[in-house]
Amino acid sequence: MRIVILAVGSPRDRALARATRAYESRLARYLSLEAIETPRGGRGDVDRIRREEGRELLKRIPDRMRTYALTRAGRAMSSRGLAEVPSRMASYGMPGAAFLIGGAFGLEDEVLARLVLAEQLYRAGTILRGEPYHKGV
Repeated sequence: MRIVILAVGSPRDRALARATRAYESRLARYLSLEAIETPRGGRGDVDRIRREEGRELLKRIPDRMRTYALTRAGRAMSSRGLAEVPSRMASYGMPGAAFLIGGAFGLEDEVLARLVLAEQLYRAGTILRGEPYHKGV
């Protein structure tokens, strides 16, 4: 199962970048992961920046992948629910899932979203393999 994380920009904070990359590298035991960073939209008109960043993300979504956009207004998914995503994709003959993280004008939100996603996908991998990760799963 292939997972693609498409994120606007790269983490600027070194500690967050290291933590994100650590979880992304751990995922290799469970899933095929590709993290793609697209350029930031620059400065100026907010709507123009959002459109440019959105076009860059959309251009890079691999064919036939189920796409999940991570937004503040989105629906929450439990760890177990996230763990079911790869198996559902396989059941439907889909090559995998793409997760999109936009460049909300607060860098902290963007970077943390990627770190949280990487950690949650790692947790999903441990759930699928029946390995202990945290209490209650």
